[in-house]
Amino acid sequence: MICAFTGHRPQKLPWGSREEDPRCQALKLLLDQAVAQAAERGFRTFLCGMARGCDTYFAEAVLKRRDAEPSLRLEAVLPCPDQTDRWPEADRRRYETLLMRCDSLTVLEDAYSDGCMLRRNRAMVDRAGLLITVYDGSGGGTGSTIQYARSRGVELLPLWI
Repeated sequence: MICAFTGHRPQKLPWGSREEDPRCQALKLLLDQAVAQAAERGFRTFLCGMARGCDTYFAEAVLKRRDAEPSLRLEAVLPCPDQTDRWPEADRRRYETLLMRCDSLTVLEDAYSDGCMLRRNRAMVDRAGLLITVYDGSGGGTGSTIQYARSRGVELLPLWI
């Protein structure tokens, strides 16, 4: 029973990177609840692409739940080793801290290339029975991932506030 995640990066979120915003806090609560619901249904492995924004919130929600339920596993599925090269320093430190707490790490390609993020998302969907989503309908990588999941018959659990 594998659950994957797709969601927006900070630039597509109404609050940007301001995580103290009440809307961000509400989304984090929804993610906590969605992870708990998936775990209650028997999902034990959670796949995360480890991008900035909603992926980070999701990884943190899984780790929080894993503290109470040690049978849960968080697998980081990275498109390439240099995913964070252009990220702000604080985001890179947060990412490294999260990676150290993951149960496993899968790196799909040796270096960044056009389309590697989409291929990462599809690889997660191909393994998942459930896809938790944070999506505002605006297209982009999250929208493409949701369309792909639908075409593969993967159950969707959409979240938005």
